[in-house]
Amino acid sequence: MKRYDVAIVGAGVIGLAHAYAAAKRGLKVVVFDRSPMAEGASVRNFGMIWTVGQWGTPLADVATNSSRIWRDILADSGIWHDPCGCLTLTYNQDEFQVANEFVAMANDPTIRLIDPSEIAKLSPSVRQEGLLGGIFSEREVHVDPRDVIAKLPGYLESKYGVEFNWRHCVTRIKTGAVHVGQHGWEADQVIVCTGHDYETLFPEHFHESGLSRSKLQMLRAMPKGDWRIGPMLCAGLTLLHYKNFANCPTLNQVKARFEAELPEHIKWGVHLLVSQHGTGELVIGDSHEYGLAISPFNHEHVDQLILDYLNLFLPTSQIEVMLRWHGVYSTNDAGQVYEAVPLPNVHIVTGVGGAGMTMSMGLGERTISQLMI
Repeated sequence: MKRYDVAIVGAGVIGLAHAYAAAKRGLKVVVFDRSPMAEGASVRNFGMIWTVGQWGTPLADVATNSSRIWRDILADSGIWHDPCGCLTLTYNQDEFQVANEFVAMANDPTIRLIDPSEIAKLSPSVRQEGLLGGIFSEREVHVDPRDVIAKLPGYLESKYGVEFNWRHCVTRIKTGAVHVGQHGWEADQVIVCTGHDYETLFPEHFHESGLSRSKLQMLRAMPKGDWRIGPMLCAGLTLLHYKNFANCPTLNQVKARFEAELPEHIKWGVHLLVSQHGTGELVIGDSHEYGLAISPFNHEHVDQLILDYLNLFLPTSQIEVMLRWHGVYSTNDAGQVYEAVPLPNVHIVTGVGGAGMTMSMGLGERTISQLMI
């Protein structure tokens, strides 16, 4: 059997991040994926490296480090990215109050409250009617997830000698070895980054883990005309979804109003994020359905809920929907990331929720740093 320092199962963004962290240290790395290329949650998201969403959480430092590593990789690889920042827009007084409270708590010069005139300069496409202001976070970086996940393996292979085995479904792992059917590869450390696939490897372990799944519906649209949104955009419903706003005193008031005014949006876990690729395409979403029994079918009325709320701050008459899809990612009620050691020198890293793109490089760096001690 060939021998490696590190074997990684899963070539999604978490697996690629671990491959990078190990390979840049000079370790011999091999990566396995059951598909011809990654096709799960890593390519079905906004492409937002969104550190502001982790402010005040236990993993805030990991997110900040992740953003730094991402910037280094993107600059070195030449993969398209846009350090455009992010705008959180407010159209109600209680939302505006939460924005004020958050900026005051953050006490960070890169996170600031801006007025409608500043928003108009950054994003002329945003509706000004009823706009009270917003949070502008300067550090956020945008990538096209399909582009970056397709190109990162080639970059890791050519620059760091990482070996990729596509269409290799790992069926068994033991300490010191990874097996695909009857074929085996030796490895000093094995890292399992299989996302929401809990059944193939260590099924009994995952059964006791408390991990679950979240299904999200998303859309891609093309602007009617040559216009761009500038920073990545989100609005009031997003205040309810991310833990960075959890300690804002006015948040419960915002939640109560949305529960009364938009009960279907709350029921389906709809909040709005919008990003725009270099091609001009907009990625819009999303909704959230939780549980292990995820339906393979999309709900048309949920897509409409998403578009209805989008119209609050970005005119939907000016876009044409081109694609619709859903993604599924793993969730962990006990914390934001699930890490376990089912066997000596075998490590599981999953359960990142919807923050995989943001957290990936920081988590990879943390895991490999710990293994190198």
